[in-house]
Amino acid sequence: MTDNIPLQPVRHKKRHDNRHKSGCCPWSRCCGMGDFRPRTVWLGRPDKREQRYPRNVINNQKYNFFTFLPGVLFNQFKYFFNLYFLLLACSQFVPELRLGALYTYWVPLGFVLIITIVREAVEEVRCFLRDKEVNSQIYSKLSPRGTVKVKSSGIQVGDLIIVEKNQRVPADMIFLRTSERNGSCFLRTDQLDGETDWKLRLPVACTQRLPTAADLLQIRSFVYAEEPNIDIHNFVGTFTRVTLLLAELPAFLPGTVVGVVIYTGKELRSVMNTSKSRHKVGLFDLEVNCLTKILFGALVVVSLVMVALQHFAGRWYLQIFRFLLLFSNIVPISLRVNLDMGKMVFSWMIRRDSKIPGTVVRASTIPEQLGRISYLLTDKTGTLTQNEMVFRRLHLGTVAYGMDSMDEVQSHVFSAYTQPTHELPATRAPAATKVRKTISSRVHEAVKAIALVHNVTPVYESNGVTDQAEAEQHYEDACRVYQASSPDEVSLVQWTESVGLTLVGRDQSSMQLRTPTGQILNFTILQIFPFTYESKRMGIIVRDESTGEITFYMKGADVVMAGIVQYNDWLEEECGNMAREGLRVLVVAKKSLTEEQYQDFEARYVQAKLSVHDRSLKVATVIESLEMEMELLCLTGVEDQLQADVRPTLEILRNAGIKVWMLTGDKLETATCTAKNAHLVTRNQDIHIFRPVTTRGEAHLELNAFRRKHDCALVISGDSLEVCLKFYEYELMELACQCPAVVCCRCAPTQKAQIVRLLQERTGKLTCAVGDGGNDVSMIQEADCGVGVEGKEGKQASLAADFSVTQFKHLGRLLMVHGRNSYKRSAALSQFVIHRSLCISTMQAVFSSVFYFASVPLYQGFLIIGYSTLYTMFPVFSLVLDKDVKSEVAMLYPELYKDLLKGRPLSFKTFLIWVLISIYQGSIIMYGALLLFESEFVHIVAISFTSLILTELLMVALTIQTWHWLMIVAELLSLACYIASLVFLHEFIDIYFIATLSFVWKVTAITLVSCLPLYILKYLRRRFSPPNYSKLTS
Repeated sequence: MTDNIPLQPVRHKKRHDNRHKSGCCPWSRCCGMGDFRPRTVWLGRPDKREQRYPRNVINNQKYNFFTFLPGVLFNQFKYFFNLYFLLLACSQFVPELRLGALYTYWVPLGFVLIITIVREAVEEVRCFLRDKEVNSQIYSKLSPRGTVKVKSSGIQVGDLIIVEKNQRVPADMIFLRTSERNGSCFLRTDQLDGETDWKLRLPVACTQRLPTAADLLQIRSFVYAEEPNIDIHNFVGTFTRVTLLLAELPAFLPGTVVGVVIYTGKELRSVMNTSKSRHKVGLFDLEVNCLTKILFGALVVVSLVMVALQHFAGRWYLQIFRFLLLFSNIVPISLRVNLDMGKMVFSWMIRRDSKIPGTVVRASTIPEQLGRISYLLTDKTGTLTQNEMVFRRLHLGTVAYGMDSMDEVQSHVFSAYTQPTHELPATRAPAATKVRKTISSRVHEAVKAIALVHNVTPVYESNGVTDQAEAEQHYEDACRVYQASSPDEVSLVQWTESVGLTLVGRDQSSMQLRTPTGQILNFTILQIFPFTYESKRMGIIVRDESTGEITFYMKGADVVMAGIVQYNDWLEEECGNMAREGLRVLVVAKKSLTEEQYQDFEARYVQAKLSVHDRSLKVATVIESLEMEMELLCLTGVEDQLQADVRPTLEILRNAGIKVWMLTGDKLETATCTAKNAHLVTRNQDIHIFRPVTTRGEAHLELNAFRRKHDCALVISGDSLEVCLKFYEYELMELACQCPAVVCCRCAPTQKAQIVRLLQERTGKLTCAVGDGGNDVSMIQEADCGVGVEGKEGKQASLAADFSVTQFKHLGRLLMVHGRNSYKRSAALSQFVIHRSLCISTMQAVFSSVFYFASVPLYQGFLIIGYSTLYTMFPVFSLVLDKDVKSEVAMLYPELYKDLLKGRPLSFKTFLIWVLISIYQGSIIMYGALLLFESEFVHIVAISFTSLILTELLMVALTIQTWHWLMIVAELLSLACYIASLVFLHEFIDIYFIATLSFVWKVTAITLVSCLPLYILKYLRRRFSPPNYSKLTS
């Protein structure tokens, strides 16, 4: 006996990109990752495989045990400046180029490398532990020995795996059998496409009919499956049953599914759709890199000038190298490690902030990016809104019921099932009673229609008191959960339950409703027409088993239902009113059918479905023959509630100079309503709704119409956007960037990423993308800064993002406080490290020029090492704790954020100022020491080096705006370390000399001359031209 069953009749697709058709490396065939080919998978027989398949492991690590150290070192030294410092250190092995002890060059380089290696190791260990947790999850496998436990990583192609309720599906599988009698199974794909709705899946029909799960091992069957590809919506394969042995009694665990594994590991559709996130380099790092290049240029120029002043005498080319080594401090090696450690501190502060609990920093290399965002692109559902649908209004045309009058609806429904069905004589019924009866019957018909026209399935669960079978048999309310493909539908069915008409049972062919009196109404489902984005409506034909009446119910968007229902004068107006309140509006209608009408429709419908050519068109035509002159029953208004504090957060962002764009896959009307409801578009702003365009001419006319409007928010659909970007990309982006707000609806995930990319290219400004679902991942990864919101759509966006927050409102503090502080502190830290290096380099240049341009180092050994580490590192690094205003002030005055958008804290102007300060202070200290020259050279070293240390400590104090107790500790600790180390520095400094009064007054005089003018200039500037923040602090 042989059955060939097509698992899904899907036309074959074009071949995808080559990177999905071949392995990851030339040796991939050895790793079980050769060219992707179709496969034959025998049920429960993983040993009968035709090819090697990858292990079912999740691996998100960048390195393994053997590649970690080489990989980290390569990533460090592939950049020029890290390679420059390596060559610098290696040059000290050449005797002609050696300027001092080897450790003076190797210790700083080693320190930088150790910090980097430790940081990478910590991230790799965390990643390994996360992967191990997923790979170690236990599943049940059917085998000839019975049911055995197996880890997720031990699952192979061909295994029969039992997936229990609320358990993650461990591999790509074909469901063969479920515990439900009708074979139905609901699953969620939130980690695949971001959709949190429950999707109905049915197993293979012939295996569902098997009496027991163990019989799956008794039949000889196989699946012929297509090669692995990235299409998550379609699958092509054939199920073939060769022999079959029948048993007698079913025995299966409730709430479980058995499936055969088809793809594992790297061949999983979810893995193949996960693009490697690009390595994001912050704009701040690029600016620092640019400044470092300038410093390197200055280093080369100074070295050439020194050799030129020697008239290129002797082996001048060696002298150039010696001077390059001598002045190597101009390019500070400590800059990179200071900034990296600073980023780690900023990330720690974000995680520890009690005002934004649950915030996670996944990219600790770009926290300062948060301080310069110009465009914020946000998803709608689940990000701005809660994705929790609440029924708000029922409108019957002449009367509307809101949340405060639902008890009236409940009484109407109750009376419809309790009053006798016969009519009272017209003479005895006053007019008011007739009107009341009419309204009561209309309300009842509307509620009944809403309770029937949907795809919701009630599922019963055991609650500890009642088991599942008993709950299902007695329709226990406490055990019932609704599952559907849309949260809108669930909210409608929950509302009908609240007013007395409860959906208690449903399968593929019938539905059961319970009335307020406890009576069960049985309906047979004759046909169902599911909702599609093209049709924008769904319908159902049911037969009432008690009366035999056949009714066609339909609900859909007002734009399509207006032409289907009978003429009325209130539909358009009331739909507009409800939409302006931010409600999702559905129009509900019905049509009664006779038995003959239905039989005629069914015959035509079956014939259309059997058509080979233009099947979908013929089916749609047959359905449309029913969709005429339908009776309008009611309008329903459902609200997708906004997240907490969305409106004040958007206002903060707008006042900070950040333009907010909303990119959503939802329809235009809903997106516009949410934009108004969230005050993304302010009350005094006009909205220009971009008309649908399909040709270049239409796009040109619509763009010209939009150009004539000023200070106007733009609403555009994805289809129109695609046409405009094809022909008028520059013009559209130019106009859109001038808008105070932009709403893009019906956006595909790839379009969201494309918009982010175009904004970056056209404006050169920093973008931040915020989303909560798998469909937002591409946008989040493309943006300069991606923020994931942990919501109902799973954690895929959160895991792919650079920063993860639990609520949208936390974004305000993340940008206004942490982003602002991180950027300003990083700017101060980088400039101070450069200043520290330029000071000592200036002193070296003065020293060499005075002593006949000799390439002799001024400070040697531990002095040069201790200067940038032990003596000044702690005070300089303590600048990461500095802040100009309190966090409450930064949130209260978001206008302070605007100053950062121009990049003023770190610019060529501020860089030049710090260079001039460094040259001034370095020259004063060196010339001061030379003027106060004593009998021996060692005294110059003592005076100049002590003055240099004191100057650096005073300059840190001059720069600090808000003192922290750790800053004071750092200053005192550094000074104490220097004084204590003088005992061991007798090789460089005369200990007896520094104890004299002469030493004290000379060092004091030099330090005052180098620092006092700068203190005076700072006071005058704050007195006559104070910065914005100082006005607030005062």
